[in-house]
Amino acid sequence: MVCVAVFMLLLDITVVNVALPDIDSELNTSFTDLQWVVDAYALTLAATMLNAGSLGDLLGRKRVFLVGIALFTLSSAFCGAATTPLWLIVARGAQGIGGAAMFAGSLALISQEFHGRERGTAFGIWGATVGLAVAIGPLVGGALTTYVGWRWIFFVNIPIGVACVIAGLRELRETRDEEHGGFDLWGLLTLTAGLFALVLGLFRGNDWGWSSGRVIGLFLAAAVLLVSFAVVELRQSAPMFDFRLFKVPTFTGAQITAFAMSSCMFAQFLFIPLYIENVLGYSAVATGVRFLPLSLVSFVVAPIAGRLSTRVPVRLLLSGGLATIGVALLLMWGIDLGSDWTTLLAGFIVGGIGIGLVNAPLASTAVSVVEPRRAGMASGINNTFRQVGIATGIAALGAVFQSRITSVLAQSDISPLVPLHPLAQAIASGATPKSLPINRGPQGTQLNPTEVAHHAFITGLNTIFVIAAFGLFAASILAFVLVRQRDFVASGPAVEAAAG
Repeated sequence: MVCVAVFMLLLDITVVNVALPDIDSELNTSFTDLQWVVDAYALTLAATMLNAGSLGDLLGRKRVFLVGIALFTLSSAFCGAATTPLWLIVARGAQGIGGAAMFAGSLALISQEFHGRERGTAFGIWGATVGLAVAIGPLVGGALTTYVGWRWIFFVNIPIGVACVIAGLRELRETRDEEHGGFDLWGLLTLTAGLFALVLGLFRGNDWGWSSGRVIGLFLAAAVLLVSFAVVELRQSAPMFDFRLFKVPTFTGAQITAFAMSSCMFAQFLFIPLYIENVLGYSAVATGVRFLPLSLVSFVVAPIAGRLSTRVPVRLLLSGGLATIGVALLLMWGIDLGSDWTTLLAGFIVGGIGIGLVNAPLASTAVSVVEPRRAGMASGINNTFRQVGIATGIAALGAVFQSRITSVLAQSDISPLVPLHPLAQAIASGATPKSLPINRGPQGTQLNPTEVAHHAFITGLNTIFVIAAFGLFAASILAFVLVRQRDFVASGPAVEAAAG
């Protein structure tokens, strides 16, 4: 039941991506709007995850989990009924809050039910669920968008949510840890405002100018607020985000792994569907089908990695998995105007292997280096880093992506009468301008308006593939160095074996 609920909430991270062109067409969105449709969900999920975990410790993990499902289901209905971009973005934010209540306690609920070898297998199934949900989202979203309309990617959550509430009332046991629970208002405010300022600055940097007072002010505000968040947490006797846990190198390595995989790989799921659907011309459902190699491979590998975590040092699985995903992005690199989707196929297969290798061991590591009674907090912190990774990855890579598009357009000798930044935004969102003058490309070849747009889009996509790949390689090294056997807290044979 927990895995079904987690599957539903994680599906909504990627299920939207292949529907973005249809959302853009119906609601008349900008590239920034499209980014916010994805990031509003990821940001609120990240910002409220910690409080949700602490409230679960205090009020009961079952109770908070079920309330989260109810809120998620209700806000899904509002998403499906949206008539403006702002309405959809706000409803997506509400979805994120409900998702946080569900996600924060998911590992703790599973951890309390399984021990020994069964625990490793259970985490493997959970990891497979995570990998499948994130990867198969484009297929589900594509099918719903093509056959019944994009609104049904949200409406479909309603019957599933109702069924999960009924099943949860029957099957889940209530557990809590009153000593370490509590609602942290100042922590919530400083973290949420800090993340919002950081992402907004990254989103608007190209349009407002990176040296403009507004952008610099947003980055300074983000720094002050996030430092204030750290100060608030360090001064509390029972913080929702215990920075002292980062004294354990393995815990730090787990958070780096979660952030790197989300920011460098999962964030790409905003850009790749736009390429397949708008540049290559595939339908939404056909785009989703082309993600199947990645989803199926990650689904098969994740349970295997869960079992391997009882025999192979976790550091090798985490580090090797991140490096494998980095190789996958390099295999995708090199797209040109003549490429078809098969150019991405090798990267999809290798990426699925890497995602599967990381997900299950990462879930186990996140809660196995703390005392069992702090599993809720550890799970919340790890899932926060996953979602912050997606949000900041989309913002940062999106900034590079749009900047590269602008640079290519400037080099293609477009008439000075055509404003470059609005044009770059339109191309980044997948739109192909029809009114551009025919002009010369960088090598002097004649390019028609469609080729101008596609060439700029592809150049930006290749650039962020390379940047993300080297980010993953750096994270792989850090994971190998930081994850250590002696940091694992004994909780039965499985945990001791998982430590390697």
